[in-house]
Amino acid sequence: MVAARITVNGKETPISPAPAHTTVLDFLRERGLTGTKEGCAEGECGACSVLVARPGVDRPTDWVAVNACLVPVAALDGQEVVTSEGLATADASGTPAVLHPVQEEMAVRGGSQCGFCTPGFICSMASEYYRPDRCAHADRADGSGSEHGPNGFDLHALSGNLCRCTGYRPIRDAAYAVGMPTEDAPLAQRREQSPPEPAATAYTQDDSAFLRPGTLADAVRLLRERPDAVVVAGSTDWGVEVNIRSRRANCVVAVDRLPELRALHVGSDHIEIGAAQTLTEIERRLDGAVPLLAELFPQFASRLIRNSATLGGNLGTGSPIGDSPPVLLALEASLVLADADGEREVPLCDYFTGYRQSVRRPGELIRAVRVPLPLSPVTAFHKIAKRRFDDISSVAVAFALDIEDGTVRKARIGLGGVAATPIRALATEAALEGEPWTERTAEAAARVLRAEGTPMDDHRASAGYRTAMLGQSLLKLYARTTEAVPS
Repeated sequence: MVAARITVNGKETPISPAPAHTTVLDFLRERGLTGTKEGCAEGECGACSVLVARPGVDRPTDWVAVNACLVPVAALDGQEVVTSEGLATADASGTPAVLHPVQEEMAVRGGSQCGFCTPGFICSMASEYYRPDRCAHADRADGSGSEHGPNGFDLHALSGNLCRCTGYRPIRDAAYAVGMPTEDAPLAQRREQSPPEPAATAYTQDDSAFLRPGTLADAVRLLRERPDAVVVAGSTDWGVEVNIRSRRANCVVAVDRLPELRALHVGSDHIEIGAAQTLTEIERRLDGAVPLLAELFPQFASRLIRNSATLGGNLGTGSPIGDSPPVLLALEASLVLADADGEREVPLCDYFTGYRQSVRRPGELIRAVRVPLPLSPVTAFHKIAKRRFDDISSVAVAFALDIEDGTVRKARIGLGGVAATPIRALATEAALEGEPWTERTAEAAARVLRAEGTPMDDHRASAGYRTAMLGQSLLKLYARTTEAVPS
């Protein structure tokens, strides 16, 4: 097997002798690329943002911004990374001589003061700069009142980047001022070539191993042999454990690039979503085909996190405050679990068994998520959190209702943050089904919904607040749908 290597700013570099738990952030800084900063070590500030060449949705390659503080450098074995230092055009001696358009706009519009966050902003901005479907909007003269600029720049691309001193307006001004990349620009041209194929990796250092199997069969066989292994995809959860809690694993198995976990299939009776597709990839490939998921994605952490996070990872952790389980419960999703003996399908409502516990057996992987068709036409996702974006929910509620001739024929409601596991609001569903979709029904069902789960007091919200928000969420749904649905 070829020794693990990573291409950084066009130069191939061996990963050895970095310990197996070394993050991309630390690896880069140890090699003098100190534009990549550590601010939070949790993926919440974006100071560590870098670009990675990933398989594209609309072109062979997309330049994707990720949090370098969370990703193990061994996970990028054989891959290409560009840092803020690599964006500028170099002269014959290799010295950066001409600023990248994003860097130029940040400089001339006062987008930097202390400069600590600036390289991360620039990398996130560059990822949006190269987004293939970005296009100018003549009706948005200055971007005011919108989160998209006249140049099509989506400010949500910067939702995972924090600035403490500059203020966001000059940064927004810079984002809205960048033009379109010219086709002869090196990084623009690079999009027309396929990214490197994921390398089968067996990186061992100091008795710790980072392993990337080449196929699903290899992965489940390996997990049977190594029951102590930690399974990672985007590392957005495990990276926090490594950085903040100093956790180390003797064996880490990466499944994020397994072909069998990266398919998306729309059939006649269900949609199957590979468990290792990133949330950004799912969002772009579905393109609104599942409205409830389309409502979830912008509220799930930040774009930087969604560029790495996966549905398999969000479900695999078993967290009661994960954002995707309530939505998938409302969609009546099921999980395809795979191990060395084969596959089985488990309804998501039967998957969680306790706090961070599930029916998944040792050695099993979540291969895919299946969403049955047809979809319920009335849906909503309400996330109650202290911040509008990039925050953990205090309460999450997902609704999927079939309303025909003014009567609720079917109701599915998923809840997060109100019990030891994500749950279905079964009593509320029963209170709605067969009843007219009226204010009286909504108010009666809201009283039932307030009693669902076992909410607790913690630093995010009190039990009383969570209870109140459950009821209000149903009243909010009724208020928003009565104009569209006959009562």
